[in-house]
Amino acid sequence: MKILLSCLLLFNVLCFLLFALDKRKAQRGQRRIAEKTLHLATLPGAAPGAWAAIFLLHHKNRKAAFWGITLVLTLLQGAVLYFTWTYFRTQL
Repeated sequence: MKILLSCLLLFNVLCFLLFALDKRKAQRGQRRIAEKTLHLATLPGAAPGAWAAIFLLHHKNRKAAFWGITLVLTLLQGAVLYFTWTYFRTQL
């Protein structure tokens, strides 16, 4: 269980850093990271990292389509977490 939580923490930190890098590139007028890549980084349980970047860095906070996809990914991760937690709790 500790390994799983460590992996989730790592994924969230990496997702946040990827969003931060994209924000920095946007400020400097450089080539950006594709939104598809940002969503793929959010997919493996990193929704909290993505939301932290959206709110703390004010990055992609005006794009409703981006918010919508991130919200769907968050709900999907919440459902997986709920059913996984329920499964492991019944196994103990």
